[in-house]
Amino acid sequence: MSQRILSISGLRGVVGDGLDPEYIVQFAAALGTMIDGGKVILSRDGRSTGLWIRDAVVSALQATGCDVIDAGIASTPTCGVLVKHYHAQAGLQVTASHNPVQWNGLKPFSPEGSVFDQETGDRFLKLLNGREFNYRSWSEMGHVEMLQDSWRSHFDKILSLIDIESIRSRKFKVVLDCNHGAGAVLGPLLLNELGCEVSLIGGTPDGQFEHTPEPTEENCRSVGEAIVAAGADIGFVQDPDADRLAIIDEKGTYIGEELTLALCVDHVLPQRPGPVVVNGSTSRVTADIAEKHGCDFSRSYVGEANVVAHMREVQAVIGGEGNGGLIDPKIGWVRDSFLAMAYVLEHLSERTLSLSEWVASLPCYAIIKDKIECAPEAVPVAAAALKKAFPDAQVSEGDGLRLDWEKSWVQVRASNTEPIMRIIAEAPEATAAQDLIRRSKSAIMAAFG
Repeated sequence: MSQRILSISGLRGVVGDGLDPEYIVQFAAALGTMIDGGKVILSRDGRSTGLWIRDAVVSALQATGCDVIDAGIASTPTCGVLVKHYHAQAGLQVTASHNPVQWNGLKPFSPEGSVFDQETGDRFLKLLNGREFNYRSWSEMGHVEMLQDSWRSHFDKILSLIDIESIRSRKFKVVLDCNHGAGAVLGPLLLNELGCEVSLIGGTPDGQFEHTPEPTEENCRSVGEAIVAAGADIGFVQDPDADRLAIIDEKGTYIGEELTLALCVDHVLPQRPGPVVVNGSTSRVTADIAEKHGCDFSRSYVGEANVVAHMREVQAVIGGEGNGGLIDPKIGWVRDSFLAMAYVLEHLSERTLSLSEWVASLPCYAIIKDKIECAPEAVPVAAAALKKAFPDAQVSEGDGLRLDWEKSWVQVRASNTEPIMRIIAEAPEATAAQDLIRRSKSAIMAAFG
């Protein structure tokens, strides 16, 4: 059971080593029991194991009296949009996001089309762990409806927020790497509608990843080469469930996931000024951009549920996470790679500049991300070691530990999705960020003995 991770954000596990049909049925039955037999949107990314998980989920949902609208292969943000569109009581996305191919999982949605908040998540986990499911009689079983063109409502919402003709006028050449994930359903349709000439990589949503699925610089080198070869204006790389987006400029330079949110914030705030929310692991460049536009900025704990909760609290106009996850309430309370692509293209079309020129105009920081394989219980030991190693830093606790200086910071925290401890550092220069990582890991390993 070591290869199964459960939280209020959902379930991830290695198929055959912690993720089995029995547990999938229990998870879905707990959801059906919690919503008392309501309507559920069900979708999945392209992983081959998604089919049997879908069947187990449908069986349990029907048995608890739920009517299921099966959207087939669709992205996580599309699932969130569909929950609101069809006034469903819940949604369920079959995905393990950026985890390797042997993983899969389930991500539940509230009636608002967002991940569960703490209260709802706790109530759900109590039902799941208690195994007290409300299975119905034969006459109360739910029904299943197959949804055609599941992308349509999401597609229409995005188009309603942007200047379509402005983007079309630029005739962008775009490389889109869906990496055989769910982004292949909506991504090409959207870019074609925006008048782009699209070079598609991994355009069949079958889960047969061409490269390691997390869209990091190391995993995206071949995409940069494809952009240069095609003479493209920009490259977009999605993770398997298409809620995260990495961006590569016209020179083939990976500008990363951290700047996805920053670019979108820089585009949106002049039109819709208001509060901005990011998590505690996100680059400070977004804070600088919010300050430039005279808007309030604040941080939440890491995790989509925490970001969304804080966005609601402060009535943020935009927010998200530095993993390439844009959240705009006008679309929904979920990270959305498709809207991020549209906003970036709109900004480039309105200002007739290249992506590299836009990036060069932003504040510049180097952020380094590392990890140590360990149990979550090791994080307090690591935090204590870092406080001792850096006594001059401003300390923020509660979500692991974050240490801040005037222009740099370092954070350690347990991952919500993998059995690792993340170590993240940022500074104006890469050498300084790397030094923070080196000193932090040295202090932590010494504490571990």
